[in-house]
Amino acid sequence: MKRTQLSLVALGVLAAGAALAAEPQIRLTPQEITELAASQAATPHPGPKQVVLNGDPGRPGVYTVEVSIPAHTTVPPHTHRDDRAVYVLSGTLYVGYGEKRDESALKALPAGSYYTEPAATPHYTETHDEPVVLLITGEGPSDTHIIGAPPR
Repeated sequence: MKRTQLSLVALGVLAAGAALAAEPQIRLTPQEITELAASQAATPHPGPKQVVLNGDPGRPGVYTVEVSIPAHTTVPPHTHRDDRAVYVLSGTLYVGYGEKRDESALKALPAGSYYTEPAATPHYTETHDEPVVLLITGEGPSDTHIIGAPPR
């Protein structure tokens, strides 16, 4: 009986997944990512340099972006409306959570580290003597709201 119930649940999950629009198959070499970054540079946005690898952070659905943050950059406390998963590709990022910066709460996350940015959770970051490259995945639409700044 339990096996039948589990099978029915598994079938339901598979059917629900099949009903969703299929994600595109994407395979990008480092050279193709560089070319993608160059093509997206024509439409700059404020903040760190960002390359959209998959999806669109401004629209509903899964997205993945590569974010490059220059050395000696301080990002003030801010939130996003979506949950995000972040992997540090290179450099060391210093991350803290809270509405106010607290240097003692920053944790050094070197290349190979992973952290999350839960929806509506204030967090802040900084880089020191080296630039940092991140891979961020979330479920759009996404936004960034600086704590204390008027809403957009």
